[in-house]
Amino acid sequence: MVQTIITYPTPPSVNYSTDVRVFDEKMQNLVDDMKDTINANSLDGLTAFQIGSMYNIVIIKKDDGNFLELINPRLVFTEGKVTTTETTAYFPGLSAKVTRHEKISVVYEDKELKQHSLRAEGDFSILLQRKIDYTFGSSFINKLDPDEKKRFSVKLEFGSDIAISEYCPTSFNRDKILKVINILMLAMVLLFVYSLFEDNQENLSQLWDFQLYTSFGVLGLNIIYFFYAQYEGKKYTSCTSCQIGNIIGTTIISLVKLSFIMLVSFFFI
Repeated sequence: MVQTIITYPTPPSVNYSTDVRVFDEKMQNLVDDMKDTINANSLDGLTAFQIGSMYNIVIIKKDDGNFLELINPRLVFTEGKVTTTETTAYFPGLSAKVTRHEKISVVYEDKELKQHSLRAEGDFSILLQRKIDYTFGSSFINKLDPDEKKRFSVKLEFGSDIAISEYCPTSFNRDKILKVINILMLAMVLLFVYSLFEDNQENLSQLWDFQLYTSFGVLGLNIIYFFYAQYEGKKYTSCTSCQIGNIIGTTIISLVKLSFIMLVSFFFI
């Protein structure tokens, strides 16, 4: 019988799965229901946990259409790391980049509760890890890094993967360029202040040369900042307009500061 798969925001009915101690008719009916649910929803696999059962059972649909039944599966060995884009029935229509183990070993039992083991890698490994996570009351959201979790939270809010375009970060790579610009202009200001106490014309001439060449560098960095910042801002469509205004304003302010520093340097140095 096809069962209803628990989906977000409905919380799972149990916190973690309980191992099967006796495989009886009740367990067989549960396995049959899981297979019917997999077929009805075109899934690659399912845990009993996902349909509200407390038992530690994972069913995987193989490429040939047959099913792999894992009773009381446990992850016993892991190797390597890999980051992939995953989807899951608990968050229908949504995806996230998740870092998992590249290769794994799993021990499990069959219907007679005899122990078996298997090794998995690639997509099969990812699928098994995701399903075994569910047996511990977890989903892939618990494995996301902080930035990916923020992006996924936006997807949850809008209920669509498209909502990723609505995510607007608070820091950008262009901020590093701006930091260098500010450091250079601070150095120019400090040298200007120093020049007010310098009487040697040769030293003043060297200070002016430094101010002049540094101003060319700051001007070049402002040009790089302006175009790179627009390129970076276009990645986030929901905040592109406000970002462009901020980029233009930041560039103008920086150029005004530079012009003022050079103007007073010209007259005093």
